[in-house]
Amino acid sequence: MARPLIGIIGNQYLLNDQYPTHAGGQMNSEAIAEVSDCVPLVIPADPRYASTGELLETFDGFLFTGGRPNVHPEEYGEDETEAHGAFDRSRDAVSLPLVRACVERGQPFLGICRGFQEVNVAMGGSLYPEIRDLPGRMNHRMPPDGTLEEKFALRHIVKFSDGGPFHRLMGAREVMTNTPHGQGIKTPGARVVIDGHAEDGTPEAVYIADAPGFTLSVQWHPEYRAAQDPVSRPLFKGLGRAARAWADGRRALSVRDVA
Repeated sequence: MARPLIGIIGNQYLLNDQYPTHAGGQMNSEAIAEVSDCVPLVIPADPRYASTGELLETFDGFLFTGGRPNVHPEEYGEDETEAHGAFDRSRDAVSLPLVRACVERGQPFLGICRGFQEVNVAMGGSLYPEIRDLPGRMNHRMPPDGTLEEKFALRHIVKFSDGGPFHRLMGAREVMTNTPHGQGIKTPGARVVIDGHAEDGTPEAVYIADAPGFTLSVQWHPEYRAAQDPVSRPLFKGLGRAARAWADGRRALSVRDVA
C-alpha cells in the first residue's frame, strides 16, 4: 500500500544569487519520510502553479514549514515596517487559504515557525514583528554563528496546558525546545487556542478549537533531528497517523484521536 503523501510548503530562493528556485529544507523531508512514514513532496510557493483545490485533492496532509520571509503585515491589517523583515507574498497566497480549507475539511497539517504564524494569521490573528524588542521577552532568534547543533540547541522550556492536546501527545507538561524565530503571536486568531508558552510568556504551541482534523502548530523547529528528539517524534508521528486516516478514506482524525 502506498504511503500517504504530505505536501511540504516550499520557499523561494535565488541559487547563486541569480537562479530562481523553490526549495524545502532536507530535514523537513527527512522528518516526514522517517518519522511520519509518509512520502514528502515540496509544493512550489506560488499560486500560479496549483490551486488550493488541486492541492487538497492531491495531498493527504501538509507541513507548513519555517522560512526566512515573514507573513506580510497587510494580511493582518498592519502597515509594513523595516522591523517586519523580508516577505514572500506568493507563499502567503498559497498557505493562508490552504490553512483555512484544511481546518474546515479536517485535512491534517503541522505548522512550524513561519507555518505556526501562518496558521494564526489565516484564522484572523496578528503578529509581533520582533519578539526580543518586547519588555520582559528573551531573544528567541537563532544564534547568527556556529554549527547547526549550536543553532538548533535546546534553549528554553515550553509549558503546556494541563490535559491539553500537547500534554497528551507528549506525555509531559514541560519540554525543552530550540528557538530560532523572531516574530510571534500578538493576538490569536479566531479558534486559535494557545496551548503552550515559553518561560517569558511567548506563545509556542497552538491548535484550532473544534476543528475536525489534526491542526497542531509550534513556534520552534521540531524537524531538526526529529527521529531522535522525544519532543519532535510525537508531532510527526501524530501527523503521519492523521494523514493515513485521511488517505484511507478521507477520515479526519482530530488531535484528541491522535494523542
